[in-house]
Amino acid sequence: HVQLVESGGGAVQSGGSLRLSCVASGYTGRPVCMGWFRQAPGKEREGVAIIDSDGNTVYADSVKGRFTISKDNAKNTLYLQMNSLKAGDTAMYYCATRRYCTTISPAAFGNWGQGTQVTVS
Repeated sequence: HVQLVESGGGAVQSGGSLRLSCVASGYTGRPVCMGWFRQAPGKEREGVAIIDSDGNTVYADSVKGRFTISKDNAKNTLYLQMNSLKAGDTAMYYCATRRYCTTISPAAFGNWGQGTQVTVS
């Protein structure tokens, strides 16, 4: 049974920083691609950043230069360091996995966590 648990969300002022974590468990093998996604009220879920087994990353244009995705394989944990946060970053943030990092589209990902709320004011 695959489980993803996100944490680290909260309320922060514009310009502030947060670090999200996603702990993965229940995998018989390590997923190749892991990613962060977000969904604001009334909007579709969108890809934020993905990372493959070699550490290659892809970012949405809206977060390039501000967000950094990383992972600790020993801890089975995915991270998202978010700096220079803006009001437009307010959303529920989710992590998810898939076999290969060929797309950042949320529709291609499965095994979703429950999400962690980020609010920027």
